[in-house]
Amino acid sequence: MIRTVPSSEPTTTVRRASLDLAARGAGGRRAARAVAVLVGLILGVTACAPVMGVPEPAAQEERAGQGDAGAVGVEGGLLTEAASPYDTELPAIGNLDPALVEAVQQAADAAEADGITILVTSGWRSAAFQQTLLDGAIARYGSEEEALRYVNSPKTSRHVLGEAVDIGPTDADSWFSQRGDDFGLCQTYANEMWHFELATTPGAQCPPMLPDAGQG
Repeated sequence: MIRTVPSSEPTTTVRRASLDLAARGAGGRRAARAVAVLVGLILGVTACAPVMGVPEPAAQEERAGQGDAGAVGVEGGLLTEAASPYDTELPAIGNLDPALVEAVQQAADAAEADGITILVTSGWRSAAFQQTLLDGAIARYGSEEEALRYVNSPKTSRHVLGEAVDIGPTDADSWFSQRGDDFGLCQTYANEMWHFELATTPGAQCPPMLPDAGQG
């Protein structure tokens, strides 16, 4: 779920773009903010963790034909801040499997009754965005083999298929770990407490967790 930057040139170019956008006024500042978030992902990605904490969308087909496989920014699934599962106007949420969105919304409503706020920190991602995350993980961990323990390739990522969400903050992850199966939502990887998929029928037992994304 997250990439290789062989030199500082790519990030320097992105930083220049961010400064240029900021100089253009309010609209430019908003665009610059999205660029800055992407720079943060390039320089500091930790596993498949969601954008807010890192955190669970080439040739890979988008789920049901939705989304732009080549988009990288907000249109590619980037969340500049954690969002409500009801924020379906955002591509990161609107391009998710509708059944998954409904399950997360129902879980969020139940959690709210317990005083817990459920936020989505990452949802659908374009193939290009997923590749960007993988490149960063390779740069961070030193090899593709090690990076794939934390970040799936665009061809295998459930985020790209719209079938996975990363949840936050930590108390929300804990609530999901205890109650998520009531809604069919299961933690997929033992090393990613935030990554959930619709993996069982509501009320049924979740399948055993995989050690990490590399085992998926």
